Amino acid sequence: MSETIGIIITGASGRMGQMLIETVVSNPATHLVGVTERAGHAWVGQDLGLAMGRSEMGVPVVDDLLDILPQAKAIIDFTTPEATVAHAALAAQARIAHVIGTTGMDDTDLAKIAAAARHATIVRAGNMSLGVNLLVQITRQVAQALDEDFDIEIVEAHHNRKLDAPSGTALMLGEAAAEGRGVQLARVRDAGRDGITGARDKGAIGFSAIRGGDIVGEHDVIFAAAGERLVLRHIATDRAIFARGALKAALWAQTQGPGEFSMLDVLGL
Repeated sequence: MSETIGIIITGASGRMGQMLIETVVSNPATHLVGVTERAGHAWVGQDLGLAMGRSEMGVPVVDDLLDILPQAKAIIDFTTPEATVAHAALAAQARIAHVIGTTGMDDTDLAKIAAAARHATIVRAGNMSLGVNLLVQITRQVAQALDEDFDIEIVEAHHNRKLDAPSGTALMLGEAAAEGRGVQLARVRDAGRDGITGARDKGAIGFSAIRGGDIVGEHDVIFAAAGERLVLRHIATDRAIFARGALKAALWAQTQGPGEFSMLDVLGL
């Protein structure tokens, strides 16, 4: 046990939290130190195995990260912006790696994450899958190759319980397209069309969000010009791809110094 990397999972009861737990427990290079849930949650104070309806695992469920932080080498965090910012400050104090898959953060949140990265290794990505990160690279290259005669639209679909829109992955793709065009996404972003919106602005990057059922994640980047369209697509059918990517990031971070990194760094892309 002492030779493996101790991992903390935050937000243990959620679908992503439980997938991360399975991934950490099944990996011979890692062990689960403990997990967190929000104060007042029914799991808090229980053994994780019993909380999940299984046999005892010897892993506590706590509502205070400080209770389990000293035994860990990394935190994997798919929670909420407010919680993630607080976790980042604690990870920085403890000088342990923090892998962030949380989306929906604003500029203030991101500034606090950047400050924490001066003292800890932070890997932050809107999507942890290899396929999506390859799509990001391809999107940047295609946007660079095609001029503004090609309108760019990003269409994403997720399950009906997702809280933020556009998705973090959609924004990653939008940033990549904007970089390829040599512009700032904030200046050309076009989202939330409704009613009489007028003609599409030349050079805009549009976003559309679909929410329904149990869709894991689908992303299309559409380059549309007169007479032709190029569509780049990624479809995720299993949440396990994100968990495997997050764990890969946590292990990679063990050999890095302080700083903020992305999955492109982890994957050598």
